[in-house]
Amino acid sequence: MLVEDYSPQKRDNKTIKLNTGFVIVGGGLAGVCAAITAARQGTKTVLVQDRPVLGGNASSEVRLWILGATSHMGNNNRWAREGGVIDEILVENLYRNKEGNAVIFDTILLEKVLVEENITLLLNTSIYDIKKSNEKTIDNVIGFCSQNSITYKISAPLFCDASGDGIVAFKAGAPFRMGAETKEEFGELFAPDTSYGELLGHSMYFYSKQENSPVTYRPPAFALKDITEIPRYKAIGKDDKGCRFWWFEYGGRKDTIYDTEEIKYELWKVIYGVWDFIKNSGEFDGVENHTLEWVGTVPGKRESRRFQGMYMLKQQDVIEQKTFYDAIAFGGWAIDLHPADGIYSKLSGCTQWHSKGIYQIPYRSFIGHEIENLFFAGRIISASHVAFGSIRVMATTGFCAQAVGMAAHMCTTNAILPKHILEGNYLKTLQNKLNIIGQSIPDIPIARDSNLVSSAKVTASSTLELNTILFDGEWMSLKTAAAQLLPLQANTAYEFVVEANAEEDTVLKVQLRSSENTKNYTPDLILETYKFQLKKGQQKVTISFKSTFKIDKYAFVTFIKNNKVSLKNSNKRFTGILSVFNGTNKAVSNTGKQTPPLDLGVDTFEFWIPQRRPEGKNIAMTISPAIKAFNVENSSNGYVRPWGGANAWVASLKDNKPTININWGKEVEVKEIKLFFDTDYDHPMESTLMGHPEDVIPFCVRNYRIKDQSGKVLVEKKDNYQTINSIHFKTPIKITELVIEVMHPSIDVPASIFEILCM
Repeated sequence: MLVEDYSPQKRDNKTIKLNTGFVIVGGGLAGVCAAITAARQGTKTVLVQDRPVLGGNASSEVRLWILGATSHMGNNNRWAREGGVIDEILVENLYRNKEGNAVIFDTILLEKVLVEENITLLLNTSIYDIKKSNEKTIDNVIGFCSQNSITYKISAPLFCDASGDGIVAFKAGAPFRMGAETKEEFGELFAPDTSYGELLGHSMYFYSKQENSPVTYRPPAFALKDITEIPRYKAIGKDDKGCRFWWFEYGGRKDTIYDTEEIKYELWKVIYGVWDFIKNSGEFDGVENHTLEWVGTVPGKRESRRFQGMYMLKQQDVIEQKTFYDAIAFGGWAIDLHPADGIYSKLSGCTQWHSKGIYQIPYRSFIGHEIENLFFAGRIISASHVAFGSIRVMATTGFCAQAVGMAAHMCTTNAILPKHILEGNYLKTLQNKLNIIGQSIPDIPIARDSNLVSSAKVTASSTLELNTILFDGEWMSLKTAAAQLLPLQANTAYEFVVEANAEEDTVLKVQLRSSENTKNYTPDLILETYKFQLKKGQQKVTISFKSTFKIDKYAFVTFIKNNKVSLKNSNKRFTGILSVFNGTNKAVSNTGKQTPPLDLGVDTFEFWIPQRRPEGKNIAMTISPAIKAFNVENSSNGYVRPWGGANAWVASLKDNKPTININWGKEVEVKEIKLFFDTDYDHPMESTLMGHPEDVIPFCVRNYRIKDQSGKVLVEKKDNYQTINSIHFKTPIKITELVIEVMHPSIDVPASIFEILCM
């Protein structure tokens, strides 16, 4: 029993002082990815989150799906899902939670953090102050946990602000911006004027469900009374829920930090008024049994402070796909700006303009000159308001934050400041360390001297030579133009034979297309066009192209829309090839073609996008000569996804025991083996709400064994589903040879490996 007498003096809370190597403030996706990355490298890390759950906007408190460069598969960014820790999280979520339950996703994030012994996690702890040791150096941050009434003082040589509103950077005095720059400041032609608005607002979501009997709804007094106050109210659907209502947005003309509570109340007013409209207006059929299951209590924030770093990303960097010497990640979401009046605006809920491909993001946008031991991460990084419209989405922020976590580890290990990463060989080391964990920085492969396999003789039991995409599928209508995207080889002219079925005599138009930028997947170059007279019924069509390429590159065998024609498709799927369609995706402002005003600084081009499985089957065809883009040499070329080429070893489906042999001809010492498998980087894997057709990607090798030169089994894995498999040996092994035996994922999908890394 505790009895304490009256104290005439003020009592203080219990205070705990922590001293660590790295402090991350903010447990959204960016903070989580930074913490896991740093911790796995060996850096003691404290992760501080002011909410009871991790994930920020991705958590069950807000329930926004995670997206990035893949953009709902609605743009031309092929194989662009972010790699590394964020990929690991999304693949894990697919395996456990393909239905998209936000509560389950909470547990996956929490588990990923709790299993890291180098992370100390403080939930429900709000950082409210900082102390400096000098003008440019933070000494500690101070926070309070509402659940245990403990004040924490956390000291470290390095800090990362991933808090969303930038509380640490703000308190430390770092320069920041709120609102939109003018067109004149950076020459950004998409910069909005004040009538459109200078800030993106907050959103809140709701979920509904059906009961077994009628449910009465009587709205609260504060609910919106007149639904016509929402100009787009006719877009409301009774079965929509969650982030389908991303356009329930408000606050763009408010202070999105200090007015957040006011904004929240306005969004509650809207949601409960909308539910009253759905239930009681009489305009919706079949809603008698519908009930309101959940309404968000925390607004999902889009924009507030943006801190000025050593480089500010701009519209031109995104649209023109600028390259940077200090690239550490890539982006690919559209430049996505919203009218400041949000749900009360008569304008479209968003204006999205896409680039023709992904773009690089520089390290300098995550550090500033003024506070020398502070990283920025998440949505507060150094970017203009326009560029922010692209980099702000969660898969991109988590992806970028992995670079912050890795850089922090390098700083603590080498006793240097974040700015010193730009000096000497540190930057190349950072880029390579990131690529080894799956970052896939564009045009920067894993360094050959990092991989012992580079010095070995590598052979395979078989290699796919793609001369036939089997004619074993259904008929696919050309009501939408379609194309087969293939990795063609240099100095080679190809002939293709397809099977067509015409409802009547008609003309089939076929083109060979490629991209002006060799690493893009926007077919903006039409190289050849042919017209074929089809008779009613089934027939083979032979297409002989004369054009060749100076280098290996992807090209599109393109079939122009004709409602009277169908093509035979195939049940066979292969790593590094897919079918695409000149389709639409309303969710990302894709109407088949992007046609911006001439004075906007944005490109005009067509969208050619995949379909989600089980749709999107390959177009059946014979190919002559066979495409030989899947050689075993790809397995140590430093690229872990398609980029300019397939970059994968793919076995022949006829090979009953696909095997790779790695022979050094001398004894080498190996402490770690990494295998990079194909989990379809084209699939966005939205974390919540949207369900997915499978829990394991069909291209992924599930079962494999690794043996040494004597036949001893070093590793045997069954039921793998992850992209990267890392095998660590407590004591380095000495070997002269490795034999990797894999099983085909299925009878329709051959085994493949992007990269084998031995260190």
